[in-house]
Amino acid sequence: MAKKWTGCLSMGLIVSLAVSSGVLADNETPNDEVPEENSEDSRIIYQDDTAVSAQMQRSVEDQESNADSAKRFLEANNDFFDMTDPIQDMEVLEEQTDDEGMTHIRLQQTKNGIPVEGHEVIVHFDEDTTIDSVNGHFDSQVDEMDTISSSAVFPEDEAIENAREAVNAPEDLEEDPETELVYYPVGDDTHLVYKANITFMTEEPGNWFVFVDASTGEVIDQYNTISHMAEAAGLEDEALQNEENKQADASFSDAEPDAEEYQSATGPGIGVQGENRVLNISHKAADNGPGRTFSLFDFSIPDLDGILTYDAQEDFVLPGVPYSNEDAAFDFRDEFHAAAVDAHYNSTEVYEYFWEEHDRNSLDDEGMSVVSSVHYGEDFANAFWNGSQMTYGDGDDEMFIPLSAGLDVAAHEMTHGVTEHTAGLVYRFQSGAVNEAMSDIFGVLVDESSWHIGEDVMAPAAIEDGRFALRSLEDPGQFDVDEAYWAYGDGSGAYPSHMDEYYDLPIDLDNGGVHINSSIINHAAYLIGQDIGREDLGQIAYRALTTYLTPMSDFDDTRFAFVQSSIDIYGEDSDQTEAVRDGFDGVGIE
Repeated sequence: MAKKWTGCLSMGLIVSLAVSSGVLADNETPNDEVPEENSEDSRIIYQDDTAVSAQMQRSVEDQESNADSAKRFLEANNDFFDMTDPIQDMEVLEEQTDDEGMTHIRLQQTKNGIPVEGHEVIVHFDEDTTIDSVNGHFDSQVDEMDTISSSAVFPEDEAIENAREAVNAPEDLEEDPETELVYYPVGDDTHLVYKANITFMTEEPGNWFVFVDASTGEVIDQYNTISHMAEAAGLEDEALQNEENKQADASFSDAEPDAEEYQSATGPGIGVQGENRVLNISHKAADNGPGRTFSLFDFSIPDLDGILTYDAQEDFVLPGVPYSNEDAAFDFRDEFHAAAVDAHYNSTEVYEYFWEEHDRNSLDDEGMSVVSSVHYGEDFANAFWNGSQMTYGDGDDEMFIPLSAGLDVAAHEMTHGVTEHTAGLVYRFQSGAVNEAMSDIFGVLVDESSWHIGEDVMAPAAIEDGRFALRSLEDPGQFDVDEAYWAYGDGSGAYPSHMDEYYDLPIDLDNGGVHINSSIINHAAYLIGQDIGREDLGQIAYRALTTYLTPMSDFDDTRFAFVQSSIDIYGEDSDQTEAVRDGFDGVGIE
């Protein structure tokens, strides 16, 4: 039996760097103020200053590319950044030039050509190709190791079996497990591991990353990245908590429909709350017999593979079957249509927000299809992003009605997809809470009706009990978290809005508090939005997510990312930048 490691992940030695002239990073805090799970994390912050810029910039002149310049800059100043050989060990992941004229080089730390899990550094050039700042996470302890294995001894196929056993994966998986060799720092040790991705859809869906020692086959660590709308304890139906995993017999197919077989059209629909919708749909000749089949497939948007809505048929196989009808009207004649109508309509609304406000073409910015499935499971009281698509349960009529009814819910889940394709925030502890917070923030930016999340998906019974929303950015503490978490907070049992109320949760409860502690970042965003409005908040938050945050970013990194993004867009002395600083000050992230 493979062992399950449930302790706290730690990543090397703290390195909060700022230039010696006294320019301090906004996120610099004393060690004793850093939450325990990040107390040994490694962080790099450099911000340009005229007193040192001449010396620090000499290495970036006359280089062939910005990527070369970035690595040579780190090399020339390796004492400052505590890097041994960045030219060899920093692999270029991405080069991006933005509308502000700035260029950003995202680098992956490697050792012996093998990635160091979660450790990325971003070098930022201003419009004059001068390095403006550097941020990210770099593990100097791994970097300095003279002897560390670079070859796997334990067989890969056996490592996959150990990973499957560790997460109780069913026999039939949605996709074949994928593995990658990485270095994985845990406390004072670093392991060469197989990083295995195990995905399955059951009553307890899983998109697990399991880290198996490549020498011994021992499972070092594991966590589930299924990005639920709600934390598991107390907010999902009892079947989700107690029923053993069971996998449907139906086969899974990841083949997307052929757009050339369909003709575009529009049709009416009625949503869960009775809203009249006009839907972009498609139709083709019926497979059996005469007539046409109308599906909630939209192929009308240029350079987008489609907005595709499926029916999971209360099953656990995704995406399910195309959501179809015998005519173009998905209306009151069949109430079963309502959840699909909302999922399809809301997906379009969220897509258009990111396109119109941020010039982003779908979740990957390359026009990937936007896929949603409704009617997942029976009385499934949640929604989630599983790494490739959105999935909505019909609710339990106690806490939730069908979750696709919420525009903010759709925006929340789709933002998880954007995060996966940009910052890649690790879904545990503070980085996971930042991941959840970014989804909540964009939830209320897309759905401007309030500063709450989930108002349109609460069941009448929950509303009668005073739970009119799932979470609130405006006043997090008006709602209680599950009683299982109370002992880990300040005793109030409420969602926190300040670091004084932080929940020091273990990994086996809400992945270390990803849904709970996210409300601290949420409230900072609300305070900022009150000062400068949603539009400016959206620009700052999007830039922070796509340009400055990295997989291991914690709350302090998030402050830096928001402040630096505001400076880039609006200027150092702008009202927006002052509002961002005040917002994070207001929640105790200083």
